[in-house]
Amino acid sequence: MRRRGARGEGPPSPVPWWRWAVVVLLTALVGGALELGGVPSGVLFGGLLVGVVAALSGLSGHDPRGPRQVPRRAALSAQAVLGVLVGTLVQPGTLTGLASDWAPVVLVVLLTLGISVLAGVLLGRHRDVDPLTGAFALTAGGASGLVAMAGDLGADQRLVAVIQYLRVLVITASLPLVLLATGVGTGQGDGADPAGAGAAPLWAGVLLVAVVVPLGRGLGRLSRVPSGTLLGPLVLSAVLSGLGVTGGAQVPFLFVQVAYGVIGLQAGLAFTRETVVVVRRVLPAALVLVAGVIAACAGLGALLSALTGTTLLDGYLATTPGGLYAVIAASVATGSDVTFVLAVQVLRLLAMLVLAPAISRLLARRRG
Repeated sequence: MRRRGARGEGPPSPVPWWRWAVVVLLTALVGGALELGGVPSGVLFGGLLVGVVAALSGLSGHDPRGPRQVPRRAALSAQAVLGVLVGTLVQPGTLTGLASDWAPVVLVVLLTLGISVLAGVLLGRHRDVDPLTGAFALTAGGASGLVAMAGDLGADQRLVAVIQYLRVLVITASLPLVLLATGVGTGQGDGADPAGAGAAPLWAGVLLVAVVVPLGRGLGRLSRVPSGTLLGPLVLSAVLSGLGVTGGAQVPFLFVQVAYGVIGLQAGLAFTRETVVVVRRVLPAALVLVAGVIAACAGLGALLSALTGTTLLDGYLATTPGGLYAVIAASVATGSDVTFVLAVQVLRLLAMLVLAPAISRLLARRRG
């Protein structure tokens, strides 16, 4: 919506540059602190928190105190960068990690998707949530990507962001308890990057983004798929990376953090006091369903273990519904089959994001 001047007419008042500077600086400081504290995607979560506080501190009215929304060009660029980031997780070694186990892995991935959507539909029975928003909020995996594309597909991006990161935080916080319960300790990992970051020089990562982002966005527009700005670069980078064309190039760390911050701010700045009331009402039900999805995925992990002959811990880590990098760090620390765990996690993440537009159309048709 456009803001009007003091007399309720005329063009919207421009936001002073220094107010944007304050919001960006706070996002960097809060996000950096959360990253240092071990919070997954801390800059995104920091952007969400800063955006909510800024949105609730008097943004509306005749004397706006800060930005009301992220510029569309910045939001689309952030989505495209996240698409490249996810696509580069597909490495030749990751694909071969499934080997002869692809059938049970695909089965478990589809069951996970079904459980997530079912939980989302149940959440959608809450008076403040529609089934589409519920499905996006509880879909297992790809939290940053799902938050980025939720608004484009008709879901309430604010609720999706809060519940997705509630799920990620619960999973991450519970991992040490799971490792203790299995008797394998709580090692901190060796800092290994599951995608093989560092295998190529920085300039290769910059070149990858510079080439894949515009080409991927063009493909997304031509295909006319919903949220093509994210899915186009995702599919293109996944194909190039899977074929080994990229030589292990990764999205530069700074690009990733800026994209996370933009996506977080985009969701946070859209908050209103009414939204906070809704979130407060929805959170108890959401927390119960998050716990239910995590428990169901643990059961699928046991099934995957039985079907593939892997350990129960490998099955659990491979099917944990989110917290990818925390899960990989735990896998490295415990001596688990990191390649298998990463392969299953990446396959599910890709499936969730690629199928999200079809799910949104199905639920929207049902709602209509």
